[in-house]
Amino acid sequence: MEKKRLAIAGCGKLGTIVADAVCKGILDTYELVGTYSRSKEKADALAQYVNDKGGHCQAVDSFGQLLQLKPDFLVEAASPAAMRAWALPALNNGTSVVTLSIGALADDAFYEQVKWAAQTNGTHVYVVSGATGGFDVLQAATLMGGATACFYNEKGPDALRGTAVYEDALQQEQKTVFEGTAQEAIALFPTKVNVTVAASRASVGPDRMQVRMVSTPGFKGDTQRVEIRNPQVHAVVDVYSATAEIAGWSVVNTLKNIASPIVFV
Repeated sequence: MEKKRLAIAGCGKLGTIVADAVCKGILDTYELVGTYSRSKEKADALAQYVNDKGGHCQAVDSFGQLLQLKPDFLVEAASPAAMRAWALPALNNGTSVVTLSIGALADDAFYEQVKWAAQTNGTHVYVVSGATGGFDVLQAATLMGGATACFYNEKGPDALRGTAVYEDALQQEQKTVFEGTAQEAIALFPTKVNVTVAASRASVGPDRMQVRMVSTPGFKGDTQRVEIRNPQVHAVVDVYSATAEIAGWSVVNTLKNIASPIVFV
């Protein structure tokens, strides 16, 4: 069986998890053909790792060069800004996108552009669950009608450094630092609440998903809790993750499902 051609854009910890899964045979139906990163050193190092394991991977200098390798699938593990820049060129290239940066799709106009490009080119965008889950339940409950949804996120104060809500007082007291919609949340925290947008796109939409973020002193990791209700269903998906590694493994699981004759949805 001919292997699917895979490329990775964003060669940090999460991209490395995917490459390692290819090298270890977990993703044995894929061949990793290219890496690209804002840091050329990281792209070089990841490609070299793959080649040392018997692969044939090329580190490239630009995203355009990555698309010239004609990958069937692109793993985007960079940022919502990168997803905005790369999604349409990839889809128009005949390359489906597996994305961790769903925050880019909070913008309705861009979301529609991505849908049109995928439909026109026979490609897909796969939204991975990352550090949350239950997208099947969210979609089914929404289809039933009358659904409302909310999202709760708990972080430690250090995870909020560099954002507009950080203050030193967070190191001493628990505080709700944000309440609003998923659309508003991703605008304020461009790289920290992608999962809220993913859950909202799987359910009621970014402008209707209510989000609350709490900062807790000494807390490590992330708690992500999504809740959906309709007249017949009340579902809660509650996930704690000590690190971001589950997001990388979520990409691996998505790629396995794409290639599998039996798919769990």
